Amino acid sequence: MLTVQGDEIELPSVLPKANILNRFIAKFLDLLIVSAIAQIPLDVSFLAALSYILIADGFAGGRSPGKQMIGLRVVTPETAQGITFKESIIRNISLGLAYLLFQIPYVGWLLGISLVGFESLLLIGNVKGCRAGDELAKTQVLDYTISESYEK
Repeated sequence: MLTVQGDEIELPSVLPKANILNRFIAKFLDLLIVSAIAQIPLDVSFLAALSYILIADGFAGGRSPGKQMIGLRVVTPETAQGITFKESIIRNISLGLAYLLFQIPYVGWLLGISLVGFESLLLIGNVKGCRAGDELAKTQVLDYTISESYEK
């Protein structure tokens, strides 16, 4: 799996993708947190929920609370290091857009569901398990134990 040459560790060209069901469960757990934040009776609760959607994967070295509970981690494949808040925002911009669309009755719901469905199909069909947000941010979701073995 890992090739060591001198002081450098060579990573395989394709890291093993995380279990799809685990990814959906982790995202569901994160969406429960978003729902709880959105229900807080404050003027900023909508923005706080949107912010959480965007930055959640930047916590704890690429592990949102949902990913921590399920045992997943978002990494950059070149280094196998956990992602930052910047990469989290880039990879979750489509989900943030879907959240914004869900605020518009009927048409927005249809567009939001279509966007999330498209992302889900990409996640299932991609060899690396990458959705459009992962491709934009150049990230990949791995099982935490696997990502630890690749980390430098």
